[in-house]
Amino acid sequence: MDRRRFLGAVATLVAAPLAAEAQQAGKVPRIGFLFFGSPGPSRELDAFRQGLRELGYTEGQNIVVEYRFASGRVQRLPELATELARLKPEVLVTPGTPASLVAKQATSTIPIVFAGVADAVGAGLVANLARPGGNITGLTSISAELGGKRLELLKEVVPKASRVAVLYNPADRSNVLVLKALQKSAPKLGLTLQPLEVRGPGEFEGAFVAMTRQRTHALFGAAGVLTTEHRNALVDLAAKRRIPAMWGERQFVEAGGLMSYAVDFYDQVRGAAVYVDKILKGAKPGDLPVEQPMKYELVINLTTARTLGLTIPPSLLLHADQIIGGSGH
Repeated sequence: MDRRRFLGAVATLVAAPLAAEAQQAGKVPRIGFLFFGSPGPSRELDAFRQGLRELGYTEGQNIVVEYRFASGRVQRLPELATELARLKPEVLVTPGTPASLVAKQATSTIPIVFAGVADAVGAGLVANLARPGGNITGLTSISAELGGKRLELLKEVVPKASRVAVLYNPADRSNVLVLKALQKSAPKLGLTLQPLEVRGPGEFEGAFVAMTRQRTHALFGAAGVLTTEHRNALVDLAAKRRIPAMWGERQFVEAGGLMSYAVDFYDQVRGAAVYVDKILKGAKPGDLPVEQPMKYELVINLTTARTLGLTIPPSLLLHADQIIGGSGH
């Protein structure tokens, strides 16, 4: 009897770690998703979920996603990032520069995958795109380097423009980097820039009043946490003041803005799922090169152009990736 009990005890001791290992192996991975937008239907969230599905992940079955929403308020991001880090997810996903920066401050151990970051090196997220090192990697839009091209395209549509307003949020690091790139390119095109700061939706109207007072010919609207969340209001104000605008993301053009030249942000968010999958399978984020975009999209809203009395040059229409409100591709 004693011998049987002894053998049973040994069997229990041997089985315990094996059972724990099996439980660990069957553990459903948890992902943290720190989003600048609001809860509810969202194409960004749809894009990420689509990316997961394409790789065989189904939320609630073999993966759990913890969402935190800043609802367009940059100041909420640090608190939400800390909240997610406390949950100790296997990976944190952070679309946009501000969310990625606060996530990096919140943890140096949990892997972070960013998407749609304007300038990953310039923002201080990684030291090197090829070998990011540390606990962070992802996809960069390199939109900070598009300043010259965006102003060129705007000048093609509004050839007489010499004064261009730049609507940006100084609290958004990506907006600051984009503004610097525009300032570098403007003199070569004979343009004078008028930077206008907006830190909250209550400052939008005042910025557009300033544009009218300064006799602005055209506008560049930087995409970011604040502006993208309130894009409908901004597009309406530009229409009301009859100011032709180049926007930092296609979402603005889909909302009725004139044009945009940018990477497909949805595609970058979907691509974040690929990095999540690699990390869950054992890859270290610091060894995964930051992905750079292969192409940028020119999106034009012909309905808005007609309303503003603008004629879009045929060469631009030919090169547009999408034309809204007219025959296009």
